[in-house]
Amino acid sequence: MTPQNNIAPNDVLQLDIVSDVICPWCYIGKRKLDQALHQVDMKVNLAWRPFQLDPTTPAEGVDRQQQMKRKFGEAQAKQIGKNIIVAAQGTGIEFAFDKQRRTPNTLNAHRLIRWAASTGQQHQVAESLFSRYFEYGEDVGREDVLLRIATEHNMDATLIAELLASDADIDTIRNDDARARDFGVSGVPAFLVAGKFMLMGAQDCDVLLNFFRKAKDKLAQQAQKEETN
Repeated sequence: MTPQNNIAPNDVLQLDIVSDVICPWCYIGKRKLDQALHQVDMKVNLAWRPFQLDPTTPAEGVDRQQQMKRKFGEAQAKQIGKNIIVAAQGTGIEFAFDKQRRTPNTLNAHRLIRWAASTGQQHQVAESLFSRYFEYGEDVGREDVLLRIATEHNMDATLIAELLASDADIDTIRNDDARARDFGVSGVPAFLVAGKFMLMGAQDCDVLLNFFRKAKDKLAQQAQKEETN
């Protein structure tokens, strides 16, 4: 593989992805990140961080069509969908907004992503949650949907069911969400390198690669200063 943007192959970049699984721009951003990761010649450690677009959504979710009409009006809601489909060109995503019936509360989906870190499957589980919701219209707030995803990614479904039935990591998810907002995340997706440098929005591959390069250079400069002090 040809090195990109002067990034040394032995370097490791810590990248936190702040997102919500019901955010279409986060799905687009994830796919564009995948494109960048295939081109960058360095190791990138990924960690997914929670952000709930609407934490007040009831546990059982809400009717999505009514919600969109109430927030935007029918005509604007349809136009928003068209704009998203145009923005997704080249990502391979097949948005199927007509299949979506519910807007779920995503607290449990974020818990599942957190637990997937123990098996190194966060990135894959996030992809499955996005796909199930946006391409197949499945309610990713439902326990049975979450358990199927867990099973597909070789997670212990029995353990996951027990955890979902408990309060495990609920406060952690809410605290992580609050920390992201305190850091300055006002919309998602947001990409955070080394806990210091942030890029917001579903950015194109070249923009992401440039962001990685600049972050790497700044980290190297900071490390050099610390060594000389």
